Amino acid sequence: MTQNNGRTALVTGASGGIGEAVALRLAADGLVVIVNYAGRAAAAEDVVARIEAAGGRAVSHQADIADPAAVAAMFDAAQAAFGGVDVLINNAGVMDLATIADADDALFDRMVAVNLKGTFNTLREAARRMGAGGRIVNVSSSVVGLLQPTYGPYAAAKAGVEALTMVLARELRGRDIAVNAVAPGPTATPLFLDGKPAELVERLAKAAPLERLGTPQDIAAVVSFLAGPDGAWINGQTLRANGGII
Repeated sequence: MTQNNGRTALVTGASGGIGEAVALRLAADGLVVIVNYAGRAAAAEDVVARIEAAGGRAVSHQADIADPAAVAAMFDAAQAAFGGVDVLINNAGVMDLATIADADDALFDRMVAVNLKGTFNTLREAARRMGAGGRIVNVSSSVVGLLQPTYGPYAAAKAGVEALTMVLARELRGRDIAVNAVAPGPTATPLFLDGKPAELVERLAKAAPLERLGTPQDIAAVVSFLAGPDGAWINGQTLRANGGII
């Protein structure tokens, strides 16, 4: 049975993929987990049920992180229910691909609204509310280093996330709050695999020296480290969890 350690984690975009794995791992680490989701209520409730079946504690909370009012309300709810958020994992994200020439305004605006502004919205609330001992982990992407064609708007938004990570780490000087980012490489999630032919997936799997795709559990392990006691001296860093692809 999971032993509650008195800390509460908010994991955005936790109804599937990396966010789901992170929620399950942090619950196993003893944290109460707020499973945030935008539209997949049944999937979020399934994550909550799996955590509780394993002896942990979790609740779901619907909020579009691109909406500042919804994010503030989510933090208010966490304050009322659990006394606040001790660990924030900014995982929610969307990925639409197109060349810069072909990308329309709607694609660009969506990449920025969710991946960059959404992260900013939660960081702003955490910066105003989080207490000593807090941890913030933003999920970036190794595309910030790979910079492949068709990833322009997505990579730009994630580069912004990495910039926010370092700036906020410095702004929180003296408050004993660590702010870091993890930048996964190709990871076997529906977001990554959707629409990719098998040949491309196999080629990407072989691209890293470890010659496989990452798993959501690989990334969750890094997040667990950054959010836990062993990560206490890591601050203002972006860890590229990508098998050595870059």
